[in-house]
Amino acid sequence: MFNFFVKYFGILKVVPFAAQLFDTQLRFWELLTLSPVPKYIDDIEGEVLRWPGVDKSVHKYGGLQFNFNGRELGHIHSNGLLDMRFSRTTKEQLLTEGRATEHHIFKKSGWISFYIRDYSDALYALELLERAFLQNSGRG
Repeated sequence: MFNFFVKYFGILKVVPFAAQLFDTQLRFWELLTLSPVPKYIDDIEGEVLRWPGVDKSVHKYGGLQFNFNGRELGHIHSNGLLDMRFSRTTKEQLLTEGRATEHHIFKKSGWISFYIRDYSDALYALELLERAFLQNSGRG
């Protein structure tokens, strides 16, 4: 549903609050279907916000955005889609490992996408966010 909507109705992202409304509907659907994804997102949020210099905001296209010193580390849409930007070298390494995929829109960029569906995915999402945090903080 997400990819269909983005492909055919993505132009609506320029309508104020349309993306946030869509993301809210995604979260409602995940809760209605008793999906574990909202809990995983909440757990990830709790952990990432413990890191020094990290805060959160609403992403401009919906979802929860994590920032380090004002710079985006990544964002999670309410259906569990984690989008992150890395260097092209790091992106290629992640794609080779087979866990991340090309970004669902910006395929020829450093952006990757990763779906959080189960507990092991949530742990890997934390690893990805930590990798971005360490790179952005000069610790990695």
